[in-house]
Amino acid sequence: MLQKDSCPLVIAGPSGSGKSTLLKRLFEEFPDKFGFSISHTTRNPRSGEEDGKHYYFTNKEEMQKQIDNGEFLETASYSGNLYGTSKLAVENVQQTGKICILEIEIEGVKQIKSSSLNPLYIFIKPPSIDELEQRLKDRNTETDESLLRRLNIAKTELEYGEQPGNFDIVIENDNLDKAYEKLREFISSKLNVNT
Repeated sequence: MLQKDSCPLVIAGPSGSGKSTLLKRLFEEFPDKFGFSISHTTRNPRSGEEDGKHYYFTNKEEMQKQIDNGEFLETASYSGNLYGTSKLAVENVQQTGKICILEIEIEGVKQIKSSSLNPLYIFIKPPSIDELEQRLKDRNTETDESLLRRLNIAKTELEYGEQPGNFDIVIENDNLDKAYEKLREFISSKLNVNT
């Protein structure tokens, strides 16, 4: 049985909503309290990515076998590659005494809701689709086609994220300091993370 202060956190929200920036701040403030579950992927490592640190890099046959064996909490397919969070990845973080954070897509959230994991669900949303579009453009990493695809996905994610009962808290990231304070207060009120 999980202790109250080791309950995992599931964080979701559209690409560009600020999840990574908020989590980076959380890890800086509480370096010994949280740990990321490392996802598996069948895509090739990008420059600078390390196996077992950024992802567990694997192949489709091996990962499909593990999925069929029920070893994953959630999986997704994106651009022809498989991604997923294994039960073992979450257990590895929990065995260090840290609170496990899963930063995942909405489809993964839906899968976790039907698993035995009993996390807190946090949704980070942008102030508007227009603001999200500008943030994605400012990254200078998107083609017109990929930008349109991300915005279409974002609209679906926002619909799900804003439906009552799907998340324990919805945080609008219109101001980073305010959004972080809301995230911090929510986590502190639910888990034993006070400094």
